[in-house]
Amino acid sequence: MGIIKVGTCGWSIKGGRKNYFKVFKLIEIQQTFYKLPRVETSRKWRMEAPQDFDYTMKAWQVVTHPPSAPSWRRAGLKIDASARDKYGFLKPTEENLKAWEETLEVAKGLKASVIVVQTPPSFGFSEENVKNVETFFSTVKRNGIDLGWEPRGTWNSHLDVVKKLVDSLDIIHIVDVLRRDSVSAHDVAYFRLHGLGGKEVNYRYKYTDEDLELLLNKVRRYAEEKSLVYILFNNVFMGEDAQRFKALAKAKGLEVI
Repeated sequence: MGIIKVGTCGWSIKGGRKNYFKVFKLIEIQQTFYKLPRVETSRKWRMEAPQDFDYTMKAWQVVTHPPSAPSWRRAGLKIDASARDKYGFLKPTEENLKAWEETLEVAKGLKASVIVVQTPPSFGFSEENVKNVETFFSTVKRNGIDLGWEPRGTWNSHLDVVKKLVDSLDIIHIVDVLRRDSVSAHDVAYFRLHGLGGKEVNYRYKYTDEDLELLLNKVRRYAEEKSLVYILFNNVFMGEDAQRFKALAKAKGLEVI
């Protein structure tokens, strides 16, 4: 049986990091998506955490989302107009690769185990985007960190192509497992739970006891095949729902961290 780790996408416990460390042994850092902190800050976060605490982090949006994305504006990111077509969509450009290097430095500071690369629905399935995925992931450095890709939009209608890509590139196919199964052969499974209903996400959703029972059954199956299973709740009630899931798993005899 593989190791099962549960946490949330962000510091979800009242009282900040210090109290979060008392409840969970895993977090996915979200602010790295919007704007990278200084490397010194990431090292500070690492030093503050218990030795057995596991950080994962979301890759900087500069490499995944184009400058026209609303999240760029919210983060206050500005670039020269002549370079706008050089960023986002996993384009293997000098600009994107430099942004990845900066992302990787922060990940190293955190001693992150996984970098989550989430592409937007606008980065859909196409021959050009298949080439971008292949070239980008086969070019970038990893420094021993696992890479996971969460494709959205029309990729989910072409999971045969997704499987070929993730397996050939040795990356994790990240999914919301209550919506679809991962097709990755990777020894690590990584689930991000965005709420049910709606389209890709429904952040205001609160998971029911029945939802958590279903999740438990799915996780048990994956843990029988994988060495490590990450479960990250990413909804408004994520702190509470993640604790409920851990309690349920313990009551059902499934050991989770």
